[in-house]
Amino acid sequence: MHSPFVYSLVTKCFYNKENHEAYLRLNAFRKRLYNNELVIFVQDFGAGSRIFTSNTRQINKVAKTAGITEKRAKLLLKLTAYFQPKSILELGTSLGMATSALSLGNPKANITTIEGCKETSEIAQEQFNFFKLNNVRLINSEFDTALSTPEIRDSKLDLIYIDGNHNKDATLKYFNALLPNVNNETIMIFDDIHWSKGMTEAWETIKQHPRVTVTIDTFYWGLVFFRKEQKKEHFSIRV
Repeated sequence: MHSPFVYSLVTKCFYNKENHEAYLRLNAFRKRLYNNELVIFVQDFGAGSRIFTSNTRQINKVAKTAGITEKRAKLLLKLTAYFQPKSILELGTSLGMATSALSLGNPKANITTIEGCKETSEIAQEQFNFFKLNNVRLINSEFDTALSTPEIRDSKLDLIYIDGNHNKDATLKYFNALLPNVNNETIMIFDDIHWSKGMTEAWETIKQHPRVTVTIDTFYWGLVFFRKEQKKEHFSIRV
């Protein structure tokens, strides 16, 4: 590994075995959802405003099947603690488990998270209130609508976590829409980059963008950096 930046990230963050105190709150957030048997009406949104599934499901089942895994949540917390981003945007709140990792990783960050499903977002907000995650602002909106508002469109973002629509066209659309928001230190994280052939194609397209300098493929996540001082390099690292 030739990049000091990536070497430091891998050794001091990815492979850091420190037992963060925040893991206890992260696990408590998850456990409370796992114990919630309330039934809600869940809507999953496709590209734009199209709803491609809608059904009633128990909150604990949504948390166990659609929420971020414990391993990924801990890594997301470590990444946020390592980079200390001041401004964070998440596309796809779901029940807020990934959001809680972002919040606990840097309690001083200003976090905006967007969720299209009204009932899901209400449960997430109740969780944020219960655990006093006061640095989180949840917007119940379609992604396209929220991204077009001046407060998001004109903001500079240090970390962007995209986990809301796992298809090629939507992924590329959100990547291009958010490019004006990035700075030299911004990190973009794309979830499930090998979920399908289309997602892998989107990932390969993102890697070749002229503004992208460093990428890291962890198999389930794709990390994108825009550091002008770095030469263009692509890494595959299993964590």
